[in-house]
Amino acid sequence: MKRAALALCMLLAGVTLAAAQTIDLGPLAQGANGTTVGYIIQLFGLLTVLSIAPGILIMVTSFTRFVIVFSILRTGIGLPSTPANLILVSLALFMTFYVMAPTFDQAWNNGVRPLMNNEITEAAAMERITDPFRAFMTANVREEDFNLFADLAAERGGIEASADRADLRVLIPAFMISEIRRGFEIGFLIVLPFLVIDLIVATITMAMGMMMLPPTVISLPFKILFFVLIDGWNLLVGSLVRSFV
Repeated sequence: MKRAALALCMLLAGVTLAAAQTIDLGPLAQGANGTTVGYIIQLFGLLTVLSIAPGILIMVTSFTRFVIVFSILRTGIGLPSTPANLILVSLALFMTFYVMAPTFDQAWNNGVRPLMNNEITEAAAMERITDPFRAFMTANVREEDFNLFADLAAERGGIEASADRADLRVLIPAFMISEIRRGFEIGFLIVLPFLVIDLIVATITMAMGMMMLPPTVISLPFKILFFVLIDGWNLLVGSLVRSFV
């Protein structure tokens, strides 16, 4: 877990973090010179990257799919606040570390560790750290989404992107919308059984003339019982983990 977290932090900071390891604030104390502006820019870039670290965590990992599916599941059962947001986000986060463990290990062994041992340069470390994440996103992105952003990049910025060596500016947004789409697809399949239970209960209550009793009050225990009897959490988490390439 510690290796995975450190590898992810190195991905977030990239070259800025690597360069920040050798920042010497001596020139700032000695007065302005040609290198002072460079040190300030490095420090500012490091603080900026660290401030958006949670967003980058969501963008390049499997976290998005997990949290969307868990949220839809909670809504489908009819429990708007149970399990609590903290529990769902924590579960999604730890499942993300589980799925991304091989990627984190590759980033650590190929990029972070050699950089810490001064065996490679910062530029080479950046390349080796991002390669496992690029491979993971390329394997899980939809071709239609990738082509969309590749065409937009070619039209607006002149960025040439190919599936073999995709630019992160093209690959990351394409991967994100692919994950959102798959999360909603899985969520739709999860909600269907609970919708059937709601319809059956509503039909029975209407036939019995219980007009003033909300059907959800009666269907809620049945939906919870149904989900527990089929061992829903085991099936759902297992299916989600297997859905990643």
